[in-house]
Amino acid sequence: MAKRTAVIDLGSNSMRMAIFERTSRWAFFILGEYKMKVRLGEGGYSNGSIISESSMQKAFNAFCEFKSIAKGYKCNKIFCVGTSALRDAPNSKELIAKVFKELGINIKVINGTDEATYGAIAAKTLLTPIKNAVTIDIGGGSTELALIKDGAIEDAVSLDIGTVRLKELFGDKEQSKSAKFIEQIVANIPKNFKSENLIAIGGSLRAISSAIMSKNSYPINTIHGFCYQLEANKNFIESIANSTIDELENFAIKKDRFDTIREGASIFLAIAKQIGAKSIHTSGVGVREGVFLSDFLRKSSKNSLANSIASLPKGLNISLKSLQDRFCLSSNKSVTRYAKDIYETLLPLHKLDGKYKSELLDASRIYNIGVDIGFYSDHISSAFMVLNGLNFGFTHEQKTLIANIIATNGKKVAYEYEKYKNLLPKQDIIRWLSFILALARLLNVSKAEAKLAFELKNHTLYISGAKQLNMAKEEIKKLSKPDTFAISFI
Repeated sequence: MAKRTAVIDLGSNSMRMAIFERTSRWAFFILGEYKMKVRLGEGGYSNGSIISESSMQKAFNAFCEFKSIAKGYKCNKIFCVGTSALRDAPNSKELIAKVFKELGINIKVINGTDEATYGAIAAKTLLTPIKNAVTIDIGGGSTELALIKDGAIEDAVSLDIGTVRLKELFGDKEQSKSAKFIEQIVANIPKNFKSENLIAIGGSLRAISSAIMSKNSYPINTIHGFCYQLEANKNFIESIANSTIDELENFAIKKDRFDTIREGASIFLAIAKQIGAKSIHTSGVGVREGVFLSDFLRKSSKNSLANSIASLPKGLNISLKSLQDRFCLSSNKSVTRYAKDIYETLLPLHKLDGKYKSELLDASRIYNIGVDIGFYSDHISSAFMVLNGLNFGFTHEQKTLIANIIATNGKKVAYEYEKYKNLLPKQDIIRWLSFILALARLLNVSKAEAKLAFELKNHTLYISGAKQLNMAKEEIKKLSKPDTFAISFI
């Protein structure tokens, strides 16, 4: 099993590399990400798609640097895929041969449907499960769409329209012709590509999501998993599409996106309208992660790409397992068991009826990641690591709640509630969940894995099997209970 793998994606505009590290059979994290603008498609869309000498040299230089970085990370594998610009260019074999001969890197040119499928594999595996959706990945030379139906990738299509292609064909002064061209291309989207859920992949769409987050003073800065309603933000996106270069300064968009973000916004709005999209789900993962997953989770090389990926074991989350693998040096299975039993026993008091139970149990599994690496204010450190590391498979609301349960640490007031309140349930709910985790933690203070039992009777929580836990008893007396009830040890 390769511990570290590098995946390079050579597109029409940029060349990117991600370094993946496996932490166990079913878990990994992204160790590093790198990007260089090589503009492989520059000048080609108005010149027979030929890659210019200067663009070819930029790409080769980038490969040299990327290989050096991958070597520094001691990557056991390097995968590389080329997309639209290499598909279209009649002289692409020159670059492919040179890179293989001089650097030993094999560039696999993938067709448009495989490119769309790789992006869909990454999105459906690493986002919170969305049963029905269409993925959209706007690149420099092409735009890929994949249809997800009942949780499976059903269809994929590639459109010959991208940000660099559009810019070179029409520039800034032929907006009416550009709009007509977009309309003609979008009309080719198959009729079955209809969905209220649109999963946005790729740099242009992430930049738009980031601008919306900035406009709305969004409390966390993670792009992956950010969701918004198209209708509420349509005018804002149209403003980006219709702005001048100078006006883009007002949209919290990075300068390296200025030259193509308007084209990306125009393509996005046209496709979103065509498929009937309402909810936009931002994916921080795409082709690179899809290529990695096709190796990481491959069950058979005989199946089609969409059906070659094995499912994760039920109940396993890649990010949570990776945090456990790296930072949970001591077992907390007893804490999880106690938290589950206390939650169920106190149900008549908190009345959550099963809601937020999964977030509580996930918090119990990783509450100690700050403890085991020796940080002061370990619960705050653990919460920070959750907010920044618990990305795959969780909504922003879920991971914010998990972090807040840990950070509140049984206190009366939820940690930084005002900052995150738009993503969180009411404070009373957080108090209950945090109290349950804090109580479970204290009952495990000796790490003895005692067989405890819990019973609620006459507004008293009876804990049997804990008579010898004297230190825990003293600390439990200091806990701030979210309701009036007693705790008795028998």
